[in-house]
Amino acid sequence: MATNKEIIVLNETVRVQQVLQDDYISLTDIAKYKNPDDPRFIIQNWMRTRFTIEFLGIWEHLNNPIFNRVEFEAVKNESGSNAFVMTPSKWVTLTAAIGIVSKAGRYGGTYAHKDIAFEFASWVSVEFKLYLIKEFQRLKDQELKQLGWDIRRNLTKINYRIHTDAIKQHLIPPELTSAQINLVYASEADILNMALFGKTAREWREENPDDKGNIRDFANVSQLVCLANLENLNAHFIQEGLSQSERLQALNRTAIHQMALLIDDRSIKKLATQRKEIQR
Repeated sequence: MATNKEIIVLNETVRVQQVLQDDYISLTDIAKYKNPDDPRFIIQNWMRTRFTIEFLGIWEHLNNPIFNRVEFEAVKNESGSNAFVMTPSKWVTLTAAIGIVSKAGRYGGTYAHKDIAFEFASWVSVEFKLYLIKEFQRLKDQELKQLGWDIRRNLTKINYRIHTDAIKQHLIPPELTSAQINLVYASEADILNMALFGKTAREWREENPDDKGNIRDFANVSQLVCLANLENLNAHFIQEGLSQSERLQALNRTAIHQMALLIDDRSIKKLATQRKEIQR
């Protein structure tokens, strides 16, 4: 299981984990809304009903190719009787179910596929179910926004690799030591910094001694998009044999032109708003 994510539903913390590349929601946390002292009792009561067993069986039939249908039929025939007892671990052992999982430890408890978790939440409280769906969807929307931002941030990193490869091929003679190579890389990075930010990385650190990270970590969306373009352009200039001073002038002109366009671009403004929401 992956690290827990959490959502707050009617003041209850509900954990969400990735299991089998899908979202599983904690039934234990949902059950605490009804019985915070013994949530396992709530889950077992739910699993005693014939309706629940039939629902779980249909879900497994649709999603689980190794589901033990023979054992399921035996369980279904017993369900609903006064003597019938069913627990999550027993259900998994008998039927090879995948829709419900139990785990001990710090992040332990009973988790279920979101389809099953929503059904259980409805049994616990219709109001809780509706709020659970709302908060779960909010979580997924935030994940999509974060994914979009990560893709753009990684694009900058990929372009930086193209940029440094061009430096290695065209500016660094084989005789240079590792220390000298690092100095060349730093110098080339500062060409981009000067073209876009008007200062070197060292100058920024001296002006911002209390801030962690570097000048690019504090760049806004428009600057990051422009930086990715400048890295590709500088790599092209290096291949064409332009000197540092020529490249700096050309890159600065490009940065001025692109930033004038980007700061008024609606899609960039929308992306910037999403980034702020993620950082909150």
